[in-house]
Amino acid sequence: MSLVLYGAPLSPFVRKADAVLREKGIPFELESVNIMPMPDWFVEISPARRIPVLRDTSVAEEGTRGTIPDSSAICAYIEKKHPETPLYPEDAYDYGRAIWLEEYCDSELAGQVGMGIFRPIQFNRFSGKDPDVATAKKTWDEKLPRYFDYLEGELDGGEFLVGNALSIADIALGCQLMQLDFVVGLPPAERWPALAAFGEGMRQRASFGPALTICRKIVKQPLVDLG
Repeated sequence: MSLVLYGAPLSPFVRKADAVLREKGIPFELESVNIMPMPDWFVEISPARRIPVLRDTSVAEEGTRGTIPDSSAICAYIEKKHPETPLYPEDAYDYGRAIWLEEYCDSELAGQVGMGIFRPIQFNRFSGKDPDVATAKKTWDEKLPRYFDYLEGELDGGEFLVGNALSIADIALGCQLMQLDFVVGLPPAERWPALAAFGEGMRQRASFGPALTICRKIVKQPLVDLG
C-alpha cells in the first residue's frame, strides 16, 4: 500500500479525497492527524496548515517529497496516476465545468456551510457549549438559499452535475451536503427537490460509507431544526 491520506473524516476535504480513492478502488491508509495543535512533522508537509495531505510512498517515504497537500491537488493527482474509473469528464467543456463546480463547492459553499452552520453548532458542542442556533439560522435563511438555487439549477433535475456520470464536482458537492446533514439535515425537498435527491443519493454511495460511519460516531447529537 503506497498511499497514505493524512487527515480526519470529519473534514469534508479529507472526505473528498477519501471518496475519490474509494470510487477508484485504490487501496490507501487513512492516518488521523490532530491539527489542534498541528504537529511539527505535519506543518512541514502542509505549508498551508490544512488537511488533507497525501503521501505516495512509492515516490518518497519522508520529507516533503512524495507529498501533495490540498484535496483538489490530491484528487487531480489520483486521477492522473489512476485514470481507470475516470472522475473528470473527457469533453473539454464538461471538464472545465466540473473543475469550476468543484471549486465553487470547496470555497463558496464550504465557507457558508463550515463557518455559518457546522462550526456554530458542532464546535460549540465539542466545547461543551450550547449550539449557536442564531448564527446557523441566519446562515440557513439568508445566505445559503442562493447557493442552493444555483446548484438546483445546475442539476436541472438530473442525477449528476455534469453530463450523465459521477464526477469530481458531484463528490465535492456531496461532501458539503453531508456536512450539513450531520447537524441540520439536507436542503428541504419541497424547495430544492433535485438537490435533496442528490444528497440522498450521495450518502448512499459505498465510497462515502466508511467516512460517514466514523463521523456519525463523532457527531451523535440530534439534528438542530432551523425551519
